[in-house]
Amino acid sequence: MTKAWDAAGYQSRFSFVFKHGEGVVDLLDPKPGERILDLGCGAGQLTAKIAAAGAIVAGIDQSPEMIAQARANFPAIDFRIADATSFTVDSPVDAVFSNAVLHWVKVASAAINRVHRALQPGGRFVLEMGGKGNTKALLGAVREVAGELELPWFYPTIAEYSALLERAGFEVRYATLFDRPTVVEGENGLDDWLVMFGGKMFGGISDERKREIRIAVADKLRPQCFRDGNWTLDYRRLRVVAVRI
Repeated sequence: MTKAWDAAGYQSRFSFVFKHGEGVVDLLDPKPGERILDLGCGAGQLTAKIAAAGAIVAGIDQSPEMIAQARANFPAIDFRIADATSFTVDSPVDAVFSNAVLHWVKVASAAINRVHRALQPGGRFVLEMGGKGNTKALLGAVREVAGELELPWFYPTIAEYSALLERAGFEVRYATLFDRPTVVEGENGLDDWLVMFGGKMFGGISDERKREIRIAVADKLRPQCFRDGNWTLDYRRLRVVAVRI
């Protein structure tokens, strides 16, 4: 089942997702007139930043809620509902951009193959996603409280993701895996994060039990992750630039 996103809450409470993604737009370095696809555009903030550089950009996202919010935010930009593993484009594009999305695609090769098809030869794929060890402390606390759960994310190493890209016909030009401690504001920041992003982990668990788990996880993490009224989560990010051969 596709997750129903709270798009308004996402852009108000978790704006760090697209604010940190501005550096990925810089890595993309969009040029006037380039045709660019924003894969997993969310509420459209980074799509708009790419458009502001003069590129001809379209955004796609699997979530109808996110696309509705993106269209409301930026009505002049082309936003469409589409899945990362099955999308098509009318004609090949110069670049595909993706921020904070591809770790949700567990069959990574399916998305990578679609991106390859969407790009013209020499076109570039510029992405950031969760990398190996992302939220390790947080997920460790969840497992201590709730036991082993099936995680909805794929957090690869540089070698793992590069191998998938190369197998699909890409040449990896740049790849880095780095720590990026990420602040989630407010006393309820961790609880909000678990509700927004962690819901799939708790499938089949009652709402009351989910709440108990979130409280227990917060108690475990508070000594190391809560400072000055905010939570800091142990994010690790993978950034890659690859070119379609």
